[in-house]
This record gives sequence, C-alpha cells and structure tokens, in this order.
Amino acid sequence: MAEDLCSLSDRELEVLELVATGATNQQIARTLIISPNTVKVHLRNIFEKLEVQSRTEATMAAVRRGLVTVPGASLAAEAESSAPLLPEPVVVDLPVASRSPVVGWQRAYMVVAFLVVVALALAPAWWTARSQATASTPFSDIGQPQISSPPRLDVARWTSKAALPQPRSRLAVASDGKKLYAIGGEIDGKVTDEVTIYDANNNGWLSGARKPTPVSNVSAAYLNGRIYVPGGSTATGGVTNMLEAYDPKADTWDARASLPTPVAAYGLAALNGKLYLFGGWDGKAYKAETYVYDPQADAWSPATPMPASRAFLAAAALGDGIYVVGGYDGKHELDTVAFYSPAEEGTSAGPWSARASLDQPRGGLGLAVIGQRLYVVGGGWETPLAFNEQYDTSLNAWSRIATPVIGQWRNLGLAALDNMLYAVGGWSGSYLSSNEAYQALIRQLLPLGTKGG
Repeated sequence: MAEDLCSLSDRELEVLELVATGATNQQIARTLIISPNTVKVHLRNIFEKLEVQSRTEATMAAVRRGLVTVPGASLAAEAESSAPLLPEPVVVDLPVASRSPVVGWQRAYMVVAFLVVVALALAPAWWTARSQATASTPFSDIGQPQISSPPRLDVARWTSKAALPQPRSRLAVASDGKKLYAIGGEIDGKVTDEVTIYDANNNGWLSGARKPTPVSNVSAAYLNGRIYVPGGSTATGGVTNMLEAYDPKADTWDARASLPTPVAAYGLAALNGKLYLFGGWDGKAYKAETYVYDPQADAWSPATPMPASRAFLAAAALGDGIYVVGGYDGKHELDTVAFYSPAEEGTSAGPWSARASLDQPRGGLGLAVIGQRLYVVGGGWETPLAFNEQYDTSLNAWSRIATPVIGQWRNLGLAALDNMLYAVGGWSGSYLSSNEAYQALIRQLLPLGTKGG
C-alpha cells in the first residue's frame, strides 16, 4: 500500500477517487479544473502503475489496496484480499439470528456480487465515454462537450486585444501587412463562411465579404495582393479541393484552379511568388504530399512529399525555404521540424532536411515569422501546453516563451503584423473568441549624443 501511495501522484489519486464514483472524463475535468485530455493522460498513467486495463479494474485495485473507499465495498474487498491467508473459514456477523461460518462458495459469491455492483455503477460512465470516443474526430469540435476555458494568465509581452465577434476555432488567419483577416472555421457548432477583419490601429473588427464555400481546418496565405484559402473541411463533414482567393481592396472572392485532391488540416506558405501546401487529411488518410500553386499559370503541380504523413501541421517561409513544424499523425502530436528548399528539387540531396525538434509535441499549432525568428503558439492536444516557443535560425535551437493560455490551445489562427504576433480564436475546452497579441520585437529609441561639452 505504501508503495502504491508513493507511485501515484496527488493529482492521480484525485482522479482515481473520482473514477471510483463513476464520474466521466468531462465531469472529472470540470471538478479538477483541467482539460479532458489531461484526464486521459492521468488515466493512462494510473492504468500503467496499477497494471490494469479498465476503469473497473482500476477501481477494484484501488479499493483492494486501500487507495480509495467505495461505500459498501470494504467487506467484499477485505474478503477477497484475505482469502489466501486464512486456513480456516472466516466468521462474519450477518443480519440473522445466528452466526454461521462463511464457506468458500459464500466468499466467492460476495466477491462476484461486489464486482457486479461496481460494474453496474460504472456502466453508464463507461458507455458515455465510449460513445463520445466513438463520435469524436480530430477534424471537428461540433458536438463535443464544452467546459470552461482555463483562466487567462497575465504574462510578459502578451496583451488581450478586441475579441472576435463570435468564438471560433479551426479558422485561417492571414495578414496583408495592414490588417488581419479571420476566415472560415467553426462557430457555434457549425462550419462558417464568415470573414472578419481586424484593424490594429482601431483595435476593432469589421465584416468582410463571406467566403463562397464555408470551410474549417484551413490555412491562408497572402500573395501578390490576394489571400488564398485552399481546400478544407465542409459543412457536410467532407473535404473539398476548392481554391478561393480574396481581394482585400475590392472585398471580393473568386475561384481558382482546384487542388489535385481534396485536403484539409494542411500546412501552407507563400515563397517566391508561389504557394506551397504540405500534408493534411484527404477524408480517408493522413497525407505527406506537397503541392505547388503558380498563380500566374493558375495551376497546381506535385513536388517531393514530406518524409512522413501528418495533418494539423504549420508552415512558414523564412529565407530561401519553408519550415514545416509539428502536426498530428492520427496517433500522436509531433515535435518534428523539417526544412523544405524548392531550389533542391531534383537534386541528389533532395529538398527536405531536418531541423531541431520542438521542446514539446504540438498539433493544431500556429506558426509565424518576425525578423529572422519563427514563433510557435498553441497545441496541447495530448501534452498539456505550458509555454510557447521561438526558433533561432542561426543557432538551430528552440527556446521557450510565455503563454497566456495553458493546458490546451489548439486550432487557432496566428499571423504577424508589424512586430506583433496575433493569436486568434482556437479551442481550449470550448470555442475561443480571444485575440492575444505578443510583442515579439521591442523597438527602443536611444538619444543621440553630441561631441564636446
């Protein structure tokens, strides 16, 4: 028992006690003020330490070892644990007029009865969790249980700006150098066509022309006076290959050449007058393909695929290439960072090379460039988010920066405007309307000295 108490953390003991009451992951999350994914991580650790495979087995093991107490269960647990040590039948006080020794079959009956009672108590929670897991998909938050978002932390360089008109996740955010454009995503449990425009000078949002095709799980890139939004998840749950371009000056949309295949949750970046799209999900499988769009020819062409398939990744151009960061492969968040050099296409070395990994795996992250640094914000699907990161290209090294949102902050939009990063919307137990600005570079005017006295 002492060994068990030492191996389980205080938080794991709290989770185990709630599991024994039949609470669901969502109920545990609300009670302990943590995310459902964090509950799952604790449960996985509890199962490993107790060497069990289910919530029922974990409850039985906990009662037997005295880690938790379930009303009415102590008698049966004591009988089960003490059975191998007693050479003689145990005499138990029963609510009858006389005392009788408890024989082997009676002891077994009590243990089985206790197991049945516990199983019946946990069955509703197990079925609910199972049903939710079956219905859950990485590609939508529609219908997912929503809990209160974690409180915002007051941390250095981060400032809350005017919030989105409505909470939104899985959106695209792009900058034309003057304003921010939040496009598509999920709002109030549905895929939207909304376009909202943020003016940093006035710290306010305005409505733009609606996107012809409502989509979520998309990215956007500004190139030659247009904002391009390819593919995405549709309102019917499918995936589209549409490419639509927005003209910020005219506030109009037009259709361009369709992608070679439907794709959502990809990485997107603009470099040297072309768009580069990496990976994603085609409705059936995670992809590694790379596609290049030439707006002059209005045509897509294939390029060398990524080393591995993934979705919910991020891409950003810096220097003569594109950094492709993080993602999700259907099983785990990734800390992978790769560099794509278009100039190396067709060479023996190939266009792909590895860079230093992130400090923690991230899926559904945002990636942006200011100066000669990359900035990563968000993630936290499996590994609770405790910090954001920045990358120094000269050192090939990541370092940590503060985050105003901890635990989970995924499928947000991130874009740079002047020396500021803007992290817009996302999901953290529920849809977010937040607009968090990070001062990446600080300009300081120094007084000019004069010669002489």
